[in-house]
Amino acid sequence: MAAPRRSKVIEIFWQIHPRLYRWSGGRIGGAIGGMPVLLLMTRGRRSGEPRTNALTYFPRGGSYVVIASFLGEPRNPAWLLNLRAEPNAEVLVGRSRIAVRAREAADPERAQIWAEVVAKAPDYAEYQSRTTRTIPLVVLDPR
Repeated sequence: MAAPRRSKVIEIFWQIHPRLYRWSGGRIGGAIGGMPVLLLMTRGRRSGEPRTNALTYFPRGGSYVVIASFLGEPRNPAWLLNLRAEPNAEVLVGRSRIAVRAREAADPERAQIWAEVVAKAPDYAEYQSRTTRTIPLVVLDPR
């Protein structure tokens, strides 16, 4: 089965998912494709407005790794640009709200994490093949 592509249906899902997740404490939407989901809360880099994105993640030690794949789109997702402007953010994992500080993984750490990601979720290799940008891996460390 091919990895999903961006579409109107996917965009509607992205809008509804955080609300369902928050309302249910992660019981609804707490996993997608066998991968756990968290809500990432950032501030818009230009607007300063709060932004929430539901993202699959990979636990790594006490941290959370999120992948800025944007389904293989040619540009980075807005949440990554927001984290680059202000790396302090919050995540909601189930009902637990956790303050985090974001950092982009650089090689050799990135290469190691990418291998783990692709082994667990092969769709990410397809997303990488759809774009010329290197898909960023963001480590959210609790602070």
